[in-house]
Amino acid sequence: MRTRNWSRIFASSVRHRRRALHIAVLGCVLGFTTGRFQPLSASPPEPQAGASTASEGTHRSPAAGSLRERPPVDIRVDKTLVLINVTVTDPLNRFVTGLEKEHFRLYEEKVEQEITQFSSEDAPISIGLVFDTSGSMGAKLQKSRQAAAEFFKTANPADEFFLVQFNDRPELVVPFTTDTDKIQSALTFTQSKGRTALLDGVYLAMNEMKKARNPRKALLIISDGGDNSSRYTETEIKNRVREADVQMFSIGIFESLGGRGRTPEEAAGPGLLNELAEQTGGREYAIENVAELPDIAAKIGIELRNEYILGYTPKNRERDGKYRKVQVKLNQPRGLPPLKAYFRLGYYAPTQ
Repeated sequence: MRTRNWSRIFASSVRHRRRALHIAVLGCVLGFTTGRFQPLSASPPEPQAGASTASEGTHRSPAAGSLRERPPVDIRVDKTLVLINVTVTDPLNRFVTGLEKEHFRLYEEKVEQEITQFSSEDAPISIGLVFDTSGSMGAKLQKSRQAAAEFFKTANPADEFFLVQFNDRPELVVPFTTDTDKIQSALTFTQSKGRTALLDGVYLAMNEMKKARNPRKALLIISDGGDNSSRYTETEIKNRVREADVQMFSIGIFESLGGRGRTPEEAAGPGLLNELAEQTGGREYAIENVAELPDIAAKIGIELRNEYILGYTPKNRERDGKYRKVQVKLNQPRGLPPLKAYFRLGYYAPTQ
């Protein structure tokens, strides 16, 4: 009997110890999962910048059996990362690769900024082709199709594209796709007719670009003249372009200055396309010989593959929604001729 009593006492003691151990382990697990577990000797953590903290009571160990949820923490991110795409060329307009971060200096409203991110890799791009099918394109359509084909040859598998065509009005013919054959098939059946709603075409393309999956975005416009049929004004489109983080490249097929058939809209075309491209860090190519179209399109494709990306957090943290001018300067590398940088001229600060 005495032996059995000691056995019971021993078994009961083991059960109590196991239960105590289970409670201790459970307390640790609950402490970790609710975010309240703190070593007894540790002091409450310092609040992090940009985050509001809970009341002092939430840092104390909870009472036994208390499983109250921790109040939600409102986290705000007060930093804005601005990315600027930069293309560098030599005096012969050839692309310059192989530069490093120290070769660039970046300014916002004339205040130098610290470049915290730098890349020269060929990252995936979301690209919209804005294609003119107005009546004046006529004999230029075939070369324009060839230009698109040459441009697509520079694509990467991760790139995505869409097609907007415009004459009297714009139309989204092919939404975003990674299959460039779909776009080229659609262009095969294109016919020229009507007037030129170029600005409306750009507006529709900017709307479609909101669905882009890639951080890098660009538009390629192929057109033969100025606008004469759009609902949107130049001012409205220019403001929209400045607000969007989209590079614009254009190939303008214009009549020569002495051409008899050159309308006032066509005369203003080169200036309009150049201003849109310049604002975004892209470029405008004005040509008179349609035979140059495929080569120029291929060159634009190559340019998109040889950009530098500079990232910085603005020293001006005000969220005032104002437009801020950006400037990129080059520290001239030794042994190279004078280089030129093309870049986005500014951006709108966030409002919240």
